[in-house]
Amino acid sequence: MKQFLFCLTISLYGSILAVGQTTGTLTSHKIQSGGIERSYKYYQPANLSSGAPLVFVLHGYGGTADPKRFGMNPIADKYGFAVCYPQGEQDKKGKNCWNVGYPFQADMTIDDINFLCDLALHLQKNHRLSPHNTFCTGYSNGGEMCYLLAYKRPDIFTAVAPVAGLTLEWMYRKLETNHPIPLFEIHGTEDKTSMWNGDPNNEGGWGKYIAVPIAVNYWAIQNRCTHEITDTITSIDSLSNHTIISHKYVNGINRNEVWLYEIKGGKHSWGEKDLNTSEHIWLFFSKFVR
Repeated sequence: MKQFLFCLTISLYGSILAVGQTTGTLTSHKIQSGGIERSYKYYQPANLSSGAPLVFVLHGYGGTADPKRFGMNPIADKYGFAVCYPQGEQDKKGKNCWNVGYPFQADMTIDDINFLCDLALHLQKNHRLSPHNTFCTGYSNGGEMCYLLAYKRPDIFTAVAPVAGLTLEWMYRKLETNHPIPLFEIHGTEDKTSMWNGDPNNEGGWGKYIAVPIAVNYWAIQNRCTHEITDTITSIDSLSNHTIISHKYVNGINRNEVWLYEIKGGKHSWGEKDLNTSEHIWLFFSKFVR
């Protein structure tokens, strides 16, 4: 495991932030990592047990560490885990992002993988959270980072759940996993930003990327899953014409599973119009708590 090399300094600024119907506390922090100051928000439910799990939530391209966007804090209260919302740095376009190897990030020197791993180790130590039960979900660009973490840092992250995320072709061609972990993708078939069928010619400007079913099947194969269970989930929106097909690849090594929620007609979103997305993500993660 990579050693925790950076000197980290944390400062709490401002008062405890409002969290709506939640019962815990949301605080904002700064951290020195990789020679620069980074920021994140941390949510801790009331009376959280020592050794509780930790879930990272990564925003999309141009987004911010905004807990209200994802609805994870009430789920943390319900099931008893902490949540971290890291903030991505700006690229040359002035957009907050995660450095995942898009063509226009070629000169970006930010090492977000080390930042997220260092932050995970820091939170585990300072908040007495489980070092064996740290998970990561992310939307869009944050979903791409989930795939990178699955490839590169399965020693830190137990499972990942990209939403509207992509596997860039360079990842698929160049990276290999020596310790496959569970993965759960939620994706709309009519997503025009992160296209279901991939973008082999880089028409969207994000770089070439592979089709979503192929990306997910890669992890099912790597986890040695033996069969697929298919089901239909009813949308929580009674007026929605979306059908949600659940593909669960099961019986993998170490009882690992790989899931894909295929939202028929769904666009580029967190999926919140059709699902309580954060609860489904946690129910997936909870299968691998140890």
